[in-house]
Amino acid sequence: MRITDLLKKEGIDLQGRSATKEETINHLVDLMDATGNLKDKAGYKAAVIAREEQGTTGIGEGIAIPHGKTAAVKEAGLAVMVCKEGTDYDAMDGQPAHLLFAIAVPDNSEDTHLEVLSRLSMMLMDEGFRQELINAKDKDTFLKLIDAKEKEKFGAEDAAKEAEKETAAPTKKDGYQILAVTACPTGIAHTYMAAEALENKAADMGVSIKVETDGSGGVKNALTAEEIENADAIIVAADKNVPMARFDGKHVLQTKVADGIHKPEELINNALEGKAPIYHADSAAEETADSGEKQSIGRKIYKDLMNGVSHMLPFVIGGGILIALAFLFDDYSIDPSNFGMNRPFAAFLKTIGDGAFGFMLPILAGYIAMSIADRPGLAVGFVGGYLAKEGFILGNVDGAMTITAGGTSGFIGALLAGFVAGYLVLGLRKLFDKLPDSLEGIKPTLLYPFFGLLIMGALMVFVINPPVAALNTAMTNGLNSMGESSKVVLGLVLGGMMAIDMGGPFNKAAYVFGTAAISSGQYDIMAAVMIGGMVPPIGIALCATFFKNRFTSKERQSAMTNYIMGLCFITEGAIPFAAADPIRVIPSCVVGAAVAGALSMLFGCTLMAPHGGVFVFPVVGNPLFYVLSLLVGSIVTMILLAILKKPLEK
Repeated sequence: MRITDLLKKEGIDLQGRSATKEETINHLVDLMDATGNLKDKAGYKAAVIAREEQGTTGIGEGIAIPHGKTAAVKEAGLAVMVCKEGTDYDAMDGQPAHLLFAIAVPDNSEDTHLEVLSRLSMMLMDEGFRQELINAKDKDTFLKLIDAKEKEKFGAEDAAKEAEKETAAPTKKDGYQILAVTACPTGIAHTYMAAEALENKAADMGVSIKVETDGSGGVKNALTAEEIENADAIIVAADKNVPMARFDGKHVLQTKVADGIHKPEELINNALEGKAPIYHADSAAEETADSGEKQSIGRKIYKDLMNGVSHMLPFVIGGGILIALAFLFDDYSIDPSNFGMNRPFAAFLKTIGDGAFGFMLPILAGYIAMSIADRPGLAVGFVGGYLAKEGFILGNVDGAMTITAGGTSGFIGALLAGFVAGYLVLGLRKLFDKLPDSLEGIKPTLLYPFFGLLIMGALMVFVINPPVAALNTAMTNGLNSMGESSKVVLGLVLGGMMAIDMGGPFNKAAYVFGTAAISSGQYDIMAAVMIGGMVPPIGIALCATFFKNRFTSKERQSAMTNYIMGLCFITEGAIPFAAADPIRVIPSCVVGAAVAGALSMLFGCTLMAPHGGVFVFPVVGNPLFYVLSLLVGSIVTMILLAILKKPLEK
């Protein structure tokens, strides 16, 4: 698309005045609006400002090229402001801007803005041409100068493209070069951070990409069959299982969601260069993105476990908060033995909460099994989780041997049930593969569920539940008998673990331990876990607020959102800062989080809801001391970070 096709006289001001950057952007937006290219002036301005927050578009040499790609734009266009005296635009070289070209492109435009940016940048490298534009006596002269330079620079190239369009047959349908899927176990932060990193890097590289996010709210921006068919390669950056059969026969890179955040350029280059292995939907062993080798056993176990945890969390979080609210609205003095059910409204909340919470272990086991053995494993895993929850064992009742509830095997039992169920069904599938093809239809509806449930029930009742229930009871008794000093150490360790990798395996291990403790009535552990996860983003935000000279302008702006993320218990808000400066940021966050976890235990704070951040503080036991613990831990992180990070040179 030619520059002169995008320029209209209404969008050109050759007598621009010196002003602040904000005033200059406002003027450029007004010029763009005058061209008739905008549907929503405010929406376009917001897109331009959002782009500036990522980094200034004042490219130096007296040039600025602000741009916005948004649905607020009706059709692509340019607006121009010439300021002979020069205006402040926060340019990379610190010099005032004399030539300002604002670009507007619709949201559904593939790479128009990148092409225009490229053309403008190449044309404006000529200092003599820049001076001619600055000194143009009128708009007609300005447009003629642009037209002549563009023909000189790109005339032969444009002619060749037109000829190619007329003679060449299309070799590929319209679509995206790269498709991607991002997913993390909780579906709260990593999922969307990886998607944004891939989209931004692809835009910088001039690569068209579409990213599907499999988050806590479900699948968004879903990939269509046609898009998959036309794509060159697919990137799957996920720490839980996502539907893969649709990618059969395509080049697919499979990797961690963290790589989507930290290595987007490497992933895109590998995909474009054909380094992704061909994915086969019926393959027993998937391949990793990095090497094309089979996944490690540890990675496979982690993904299967996280698939169960991610499906379990909505039941635990929703049910846990309802149960906590039931105690908040009840009156202990009416009947202490029936606390939580004394008042009608409290009984209503607790009944629903108990119902949701009761699904926790079957859901965990069921979706671990499904991750391993696909849908045939789901029913077997559900039943295994239910048997773990109820604690059925072979026992003696009135001198007769019978099946009885002998003490729940709890979270550990459900965990084992999920993995046992998954591999049990895989074994049955291999065994029944020897049957005639005519029986294929009855395998998933009769053979897998019947034999799977029968064997799973026997394993749970006779093999898994008895020792695990005893172990679970011993652990619960051990936690109950812990002295104050031991619990402080436990809070110290769990709080610190929440900040080591901020959403990674250490963080998830501590969180899973906290949710498991809730199911056994240990509410102080979850309190220490959550507060440990809240400290890193808040501590970083405090440091950026009170020690501004340790951070760049862009870092200070993004740090402000960490107050909200920290208060909402989204530890991942600290990741960009930890990735940029891990040696200083991670130790500061770990120490602060560990202090907060230890103080929470010392003050006897409790939490029945396994998520929610500040929104569940009203149901925290000893809430004032909990707030104090959070404040102290965050300040510790702030002080350590301020000491370790040296002031930046101006």
